[in-house]
Amino acid sequence: MTMSDPLGDMLTRIRNGQRARQAVVASPSSNIRANVLEVLRREGYIRGFTRENIRPGVSELRIELKYVDGEPVIREISRVSKPGRRIYSRIADLPRSHNGLGISILSTPRGVMSDNEARAAKVGGEVLCRVF
Repeated sequence: MTMSDPLGDMLTRIRNGQRARQAVVASPSSNIRANVLEVLRREGYIRGFTRENIRPGVSELRIELKYVDGEPVIREISRVSKPGRRIYSRIADLPRSHNGLGISILSTPRGVMSDNEARAAKVGGEVLCRVF
């Protein structure tokens, strides 16, 4: 069975893993998922991630979740642009998430980046998700 929203599936696995206080969650691997995880790692929302080969041609991402004093670092993580309705934004029109405390992750012509990096590069794109 094919999955209609692979990125939404990964975000749900992260959300559920943090609610269950798990240290590591697994997700099927893809380039867009790895790029979003790289942004989350750079911004300090996860400890890191590794790509592991299960068998030839099939790999998975092992995501190390981050906690501070027993509380999850990610309080909210939600998908914005969905397969049925894509949301694009110019960087001037992109609102700050939670008054600058959260981030939005964008897919731009220069790659996947956080809203702060996109503002510095002066480039807009598809708003993939919001994290707080």
